[in-house]
Amino acid sequence: MDPVIVVGAGPVGLTLSLALAAQGVPSVVLDEGPGTEEPRPARTVVLREDTADLVGRLGCRELDRVGLRWAGWRSMRRKQLVRDVPLSGGRGHEEAEEPLPGLLPAPLHVPQHALSGALRAAVDKAPLVQLVPMSRIDTLEQDPDGITVHTREPGSTWWRGSYLVGCDGARSTVRKLLDIRFPGRTAVERHAVAALRAELPWPDEAVLHRQPPWRTGGAEISARPLPDGVWRLDWLLPPRGELVTPEALVTRIRDTLAGWCGETPAYELLDTGVHTLHHRLARRWRKQRAFLSGDAAHLLGALGTQGLDEGLRDAENLAWKLAHAWHHGPAEQLLDSYQAERRAAVAARLRAADQSLPILRGGGGLRTLVPGAARGHDTLLSDGHLGCGALGAPPSYSHSPLAPPHAEAHTVVGTPPGAPVTDVTVTAPDGTTARLRERLGQGRPLVILVAPGTGVWDRRHWRTAGVMPRLTDAVAALPGPTELLVTESYPGASAHTVLLVRPDGHLVAAFGGVRPAELYTAARAALGGTPRGAREPAEPEDSEGGQGTDHERPPRARARVHADGTAAIT
Repeated sequence: MDPVIVVGAGPVGLTLSLALAAQGVPSVVLDEGPGTEEPRPARTVVLREDTADLVGRLGCRELDRVGLRWAGWRSMRRKQLVRDVPLSGGRGHEEAEEPLPGLLPAPLHVPQHALSGALRAAVDKAPLVQLVPMSRIDTLEQDPDGITVHTREPGSTWWRGSYLVGCDGARSTVRKLLDIRFPGRTAVERHAVAALRAELPWPDEAVLHRQPPWRTGGAEISARPLPDGVWRLDWLLPPRGELVTPEALVTRIRDTLAGWCGETPAYELLDTGVHTLHHRLARRWRKQRAFLSGDAAHLLGALGTQGLDEGLRDAENLAWKLAHAWHHGPAEQLLDSYQAERRAAVAARLRAADQSLPILRGGGGLRTLVPGAARGHDTLLSDGHLGCGALGAPPSYSHSPLAPPHAEAHTVVGTPPGAPVTDVTVTAPDGTTARLRERLGQGRPLVILVAPGTGVWDRRHWRTAGVMPRLTDAVAALPGPTELLVTESYPGASAHTVLLVRPDGHLVAAFGGVRPAELYTAARAALGGTPRGAREPAEPEDSEGGQGTDHERPPRARARVHADGTAAIT
């Protein structure tokens, strides 16, 4: 079968290709650039706990070396400290085996060029991913068996794929070729940005300062730390106007550092820029065999929300569904669920930001509905930056078309159906112990049995004791390969609770005991109604695939998968 064509080699496109490769699906990544990215210290990204874990298990485990997990979050208004929040996993908490109770997880702040470089290095080691630089598409054609695109000079080539995903940014060529509208709001927020090396009073803590008491402070300043004493500073600007000259930006920097430190300390200016944020949402995210992900599908970022975070979640959501369709054949309901789940989640995030903007930016309207003024406003802003609440929490797919019948009846744990599962320690039948998130992304659902005391039992005994034999038989009968795991405990669960988890870590259902018929029904629904015959994916074959009919075209380039697992373009 033909590979998946990924258009765009930014973080979302590279993540998608690696996620597909982890599930045995070859891909061709068409990069319109030369394959390198210029270092820009002022261009950084904030990864939440789930997305940082995603890129980590795809081969980018050195991000903690080039990025920084914040030790805390500090909010100030004028001269007052409004909120001081310690974060779990930040500096000083790295050695904790379990998340510290009551603490929010620390986001990972990393330069975007470092993230892209780590993903490219992982792609270089992935035999099922072929990265092709200087390949800008100008033609896209679909038929019932696949999709064909043409890349223009200097490497004019026709490419054949089974599916195509446009990860080519806000000005997406794929979106335009598919004739999909991209409505929204322009210049929702503007920020002057500077990256500098200096000593600030709050080592490793992120700071949000509203209405600072100096003339050039503006309405809001944020300071977010990076390794080696580097900070990214953002000044909120009026939506329009106010040209930011280099002299004006240096004045802002000096006044801000003096306001925080008492006097302007020595600093090294590394990079500057002006960042304009837009809010847009594509009308459709799927058109036959073509999909949109990342900035090609949505733009957001006001009030601390993270567009790249949502793009990585797009990739994780789509990868396992494409992998299932690639291995097992057409799965229309499963593929349709990508748009239903992800577009709804991003739309809710945009709606929450648009409703909060008048409150937080002094525009009246809904402002009167928020009691507590400064503290209520601070909570809204902190949600976006810290990854919680309506502006930042990981999405829940409670209304997914993949939800099993009567899913609301299967709420016997602290996690509601459709929400991300808690990252507990799990044990496989072979005795291997790992974090639950480490078992995700392999293209198969997980069944987890809550069995207190498992850790002190001899594995030879608990595999054949209690409900395990019956559960093992029930898992073997499920429609598709499924991994069986055991955990000592799960929030809100009693002994012998059984959880069914999707390959991307969202809970399908939880049952109070082993219920083979209900487990089967839920698993079948989660795979889009997959018939029972679907089993373990076969090893990729060296196959021509994708039969074409137009003999006047030049030979199409294909990514062939050889018997030794390597891939090459022919």
